[in-house]
This record gives sequence, structure tokens and C-alpha cells, in this order.
Amino acid sequence: MSFPVRKCALIGRFVDPRVAESMNVLLPHLKARNVQVLISDSADIPNDLNGVIHLPEEQLAEQADLLIAIGGDGTLLYGARLVARYNVPLLGINRGRLGFLTDVMPADMLPSVDAALAGSLEKEERTLLLASLRRADGSTVESLALNDIVLQKAATGRMLDFQTRVNGRYVNTHSGDGIVIATATGSTAYALSCGGPIVEPQLDVLVMAPICAHTMSDRPIVVSARSTIEVKLIERYDTYAQVACDGVVLGSMEPDVDVLNIRAAEERITLLHPPDHDYYCLLRSKLHWGRGGLDPSR
Repeated sequence: MSFPVRKCALIGRFVDPRVAESMNVLLPHLKARNVQVLISDSADIPNDLNGVIHLPEEQLAEQADLLIAIGGDGTLLYGARLVARYNVPLLGINRGRLGFLTDVMPADMLPSVDAALAGSLEKEERTLLLASLRRADGSTVESLALNDIVLQKAATGRMLDFQTRVNGRYVNTHSGDGIVIATATGSTAYALSCGGPIVEPQLDVLVMAPICAHTMSDRPIVVSARSTIEVKLIERYDTYAQVACDGVVLGSMEPDVDVLNIRAAEERITLLHPPDHDYYCLLRSKLHWGRGGLDPSR
């Protein structure tokens, strides 16, 4: 990334009134600072917006110095896939609901954007996962994920049987609705609802969290992020499974023949945070901790 920023890409569901409100404030602000604004040519906004350059979505990160995601965490996860191979930092403006990743509130948007343009925001690298689904015919489909990769039941809704291995060593044979393989970033997402631990984003670990396991002893475990995790589906009558990366379906998985391998990707992404960013303050706010007691930080 080069400073000062001269080209900034914006992504979001611009048909959402909250997102549109922030964009309408941000566009003239960026223009006044001589920053070119890049927006996907498939975005649902007028093509004749003054000073806006429309590009194919896959070219946004290639052309931009900075990508701003306006919306919820889903929007930022989408942005992470766009920038993963281009070393373009991400800034999230929270116009969603929970917002663990989009941590800039609308009231702080303009000063935070100015700081991002000048390169003075706090930078934090996050691990990405690479999912490789190898078919019986030898073909492979791959995808990246910032939060998690999920093996989940599909179609009939019947329980799945599957095996897991870590670095080639057998771990367990599971029965249940599937399994979440999460980064430290994704530990506060789907894995958390499966009973997984909250992991500091700086820790180099992965969480393996079974979904609705059939036995109470099948518990989430934490492994090194340098591990390779293998998942194989076992034949069971009338069951179907699919693999999703950050909620986007990678493909269906056939029992006994397809193999899902998950490891940390070579690529990493850079998130930008306000100078007063405090992870534990974020947890307290989003998870409503300590509502009945005093905050010693005040």
C-alpha cells in the first residue's frame, strides 16, 4: 500500500439505506481529498456518479490502495476475498448489527477514513484459511476464508458421519451436523455458537468445533495454525454435505471419495483499526459483558 492513498475502493449493499447514507457522506469527502473512488460496475448505484470509476469487481483490489467495506461483518469478509492476493488493507464501517470486524462506527467514519488515507491507523495482520476440496477424479477446487470453513449437512438435513485428521494423524470419527474450522478471527463467529473458545486474533491457532455433535464428549479443540486438517465424509444413508468458506458454498462433498484439506494460506490480510482499538473492550461491548458491574477502565 502506498501513502497517501490516491485510489479507494468502496463495497457494500448500497441499496441498504444505512449503507447508502454513509456512502453519500463519504463520496464528497474523498473527492475533496483528491482520492479516486472505485466501485464495482455491478453495484446497484447510478453509473453517472461524478468522480466515481466503475470497474469489474475482480479488478477493484488490483487498482486500489485501500478498500473500505460499509456494512456488517459479512461485507468485510467479502472484501477480504477481494484483497487477499493484493496486500490492500481493509477498513470496516459498521452499518450492520454485531460487527466484530467492522469496528468503525458511523460517527467516527470521516476522521477514521482521513487517518487511513494518511496511513496512521493501527494495522493488524490476520490469518486466512485455504480450503482444498479434492475430488475422486483428481480435480481440486479451492477457496480462501477469513473466518471459517464449514462442513455442513445439506438437502435432507440428516446427521453426518465424518473423520478428522491433523497432520495425517487420526483425531476422531464424528456424528452430528458438521464441523467448523475457524481462525482466531473466526472464533467469535459460527465456532462460538458451537461452544468454541474466544481466541485472541494475534494467536496463531485454529479452532475445530463440531456442530451439534451426537455425543457430549465431542468437544472443540485448538490446534496450531501450522497444521493441515483433513476431513472425510463417511457413507451414511440419505445424507448430503457441502463445504462453505465464510458462508459461500465451495461445493458438495461425496462420502468416502472426496477429501477436504484445510490449512493456513500463504496470503494474509491487513485490517485497519482506530488508534484506541481495544479487543477486550470490543468483546465487552458486543457480548454485553459486565452489564451489572463497574468498568475499572473508566
